[in-house]
Amino acid sequence: MGELPEYVDGLPNQCGSERLVEAAVAAGRDQPVFLGHTSVDITGIDSAFAVALHMHQPLIPAGGLDLRTAAIVGNLQWMLEHPGLGDNHNAPAFHWCYKRMGERIPQLLAEGRQPRIMLEYSGTLLDGLRRAGLDDVVDALRPLACDPSVRHAVEWLGCPWGHAVAPSTPVQDYRLHVRAWQHHFAAIFGLEALGRVRGFSPAEMALPNHPDVAYEFVKTLNDCGYQWLLVQEHTVELSDGRPLDRAHLPHRLVCTSSQGDTAEIVAVVKTQGSDSKLVGQMQPYFEARGLSRFELAGRRVPPLVTQIADGENGGVMMHEFPPNYLEVVRACSGSRTPILNVTEYLEQLFATGVQPADLPVIRPLFQQRIWQQMAPGDGPGRLADVIEQLRREDSRFHVEGGSWTNDLSWVRGYDQVLIPMEQASSLFHERVLARGVSSDDPRYRNALFHLLAAETSCYRYWGEGIWTGYGAELSRRTADIITHTF
Repeated sequence: MGELPEYVDGLPNQCGSERLVEAAVAAGRDQPVFLGHTSVDITGIDSAFAVALHMHQPLIPAGGLDLRTAAIVGNLQWMLEHPGLGDNHNAPAFHWCYKRMGERIPQLLAEGRQPRIMLEYSGTLLDGLRRAGLDDVVDALRPLACDPSVRHAVEWLGCPWGHAVAPSTPVQDYRLHVRAWQHHFAAIFGLEALGRVRGFSPAEMALPNHPDVAYEFVKTLNDCGYQWLLVQEHTVELSDGRPLDRAHLPHRLVCTSSQGDTAEIVAVVKTQGSDSKLVGQMQPYFEARGLSRFELAGRRVPPLVTQIADGENGGVMMHEFPPNYLEVVRACSGSRTPILNVTEYLEQLFATGVQPADLPVIRPLFQQRIWQQMAPGDGPGRLADVIEQLRREDSRFHVEGGSWTNDLSWVRGYDQVLIPMEQASSLFHERVLARGVSSDDPRYRNALFHLLAAETSCYRYWGEGIWTGYGAELSRRTADIITHTF
């Protein structure tokens, strides 16, 4: 199986080799990732915990004074080149954060410890590092993805290439993000490494709760070969509408569309809100130590406390996390509350005889209320009527999706960036996808790169101002590229 070039026509390799990528994912599914290679046996433990680091920087049109002509650069590069502005003095620390696990994991393994870490790097960050000439980061990460003596301690998580939020990104574009990340990751670390990526981490922990969007979201993950999904506790509910009562066990996320189609995936629940202190101070370990085995499908199984946090943002993650991580790994290695990676846990769990069908069913938030008013198969027209009725009855009801925070909408107040983004998306669909333009066409690559970069969540997260301006400008460039080249 041939390997992929990392850059094609000066752009990160996001498309054009779909058959190779799909074959690599399919081949990887025939082999376990950790089972038979792990030093931890879950039959001999009381509980466990998993920690993931989310790494992201956007691409921004800031390589020049005029927004309409400025070169696209990684935000980290811009920070390094303008150290006197805002909190840009943190850029060297961010740089170090992106590569430090490449040193910490081998260090702990050399001590005879049992480190584990899950890593999620957005495509825009990986491209931005290359644009800035920060190849040392990729060099430090490569063994964590490729070296058999190290990689058993690390699990890489898939994500949308441009850090797009699923609830408000056009569904066909979100699929492009998911596949583009797989392409890009395989081009950097190899097709075989991609075949070992099993879990998916959605940007901002944002889960669609509109039934049709949620269905397409899970179907995309299924079609792209993902086997489990990380979800935020308060974005889901049990099948009867109640909050989760055993969040530290895996669940089965089941999403049904208004047409009656159903897609499902194993869901691992991240509890509590977004607080870097939870990971920076290694709180999951101390929480897991207070838990014991739960009953699941007639078996006593260890619970798994799972957390994810930005790997670089804030003083806690920059400065407190490294020594705390080292201390906790040294303390928990060989104990009855070890650190594990999620796939490592799930492979062993299913090897005991537990099946995915045995897992408790969850749905996206508020869907029980929808299905009380209609039946799957009633169609999108009836769904729209039910949603409008529920909105009138309860101002708290919405189908904007949920994320790590309850007080942030990814839709309301963002017309300045959403309207140009949707216009660019519509053009790409009409003039590129609908016309069957080959994904290895240089015009396709150029338009796709700009579209995915324009859909980054940062252009909404930071509110009105320069960030929405960046998003609108990238959408304008996308529309111009499509209009003038197709």
